[in-house]
Amino acid sequence: MMLSIIIPVYNEQENILPMHERVSAALERVATDYEVIFVNDGSTDATELHLKTVAAKDPRYKVVTFQRNFGQTAAMMAGIDFARGDVIIPLDGDLQNDPADIPRLLDKLAEGYDVVSGWRLHRMDAALTRNLPSKVANWLISKISGVPLHDYGCSLKAYRKHVVKGVKLYGEMHRFIPIYASWQGGKVTEIPVSHFPRVRGRSNYGLERTIKVVLDLIVVKFLASYANKPIYIFGGFGLISLAISFVAGMSALYLKFFENVSFILTPLPLLVALSFITGIMCILMGLIAEIIMRTYYESQDKHVYLVKETINVQKDE
Repeated sequence: MMLSIIIPVYNEQENILPMHERVSAALERVATDYEVIFVNDGSTDATELHLKTVAAKDPRYKVVTFQRNFGQTAAMMAGIDFARGDVIIPLDGDLQNDPADIPRLLDKLAEGYDVVSGWRLHRMDAALTRNLPSKVANWLISKISGVPLHDYGCSLKAYRKHVVKGVKLYGEMHRFIPIYASWQGGKVTEIPVSHFPRVRGRSNYGLERTIKVVLDLIVVKFLASYANKPIYIFGGFGLISLAISFVAGMSALYLKFFENVSFILTPLPLLVALSFITGIMCILMGLIAEIIMRTYYESQDKHVYLVKETINVQKDE
């Protein structure tokens, strides 16, 4: 069995060498071949220099460097594209995940699962700005997707290759791979993993990321339920809009003929109709744009990233 570790990094110059030591120590206890793919997401500090140093010492460490910053999901997608392993394990590059948990993930995977998700049971992040929004988002994702996991945001997960190789990722959707796997009949589970406070560098994520995750979740649910029959959702919203227009019109007529209130004296029906239709049109146009974007990328086999250079990398076709 070949194991591929994917580590997206962005401005993590202080963590590269310690990460190399900890990952190497953890993988020495795994009786299998492995490769470690660092995806440099357009870092502007000395991250690229440290990655080249690591790759020069050990050819099992490979580097993919982006031309600019494309985000964690694009970096994860690049790592999956270049991975040659039978099992793929993403890992954060800030040393908050513990590489020593990798053997435990593999042991659980060997029980017949396709995805083993890490659960940061004792998460060492800010309670108000990170932990609380994460708990709300995880509860919402579990309810909407029907795949109950405690920690979708934990990067430390183990995937069998066939589960992730056909998945196209956009936005913040790397966290939804367990959902894709479950919807396709894969077996998904989770285990508690260690989590450490960040001691070097600075976090690149804020509270606004939760909003992006929720919006991406709407897209995932739409694509899963309505991608092959979009008329159901478009037609449904259209009927609702017509019904509201009808009710508003009847209310306006009632006020006119039974209460002797002129149309121009009651802007409420117009306000309700315009605000509701505007909201619906915005949502629907966003969904249409998602479909157009996916058609653009996937029909032409385009990628959501640009690679500047690679080191010790042989892309698996």
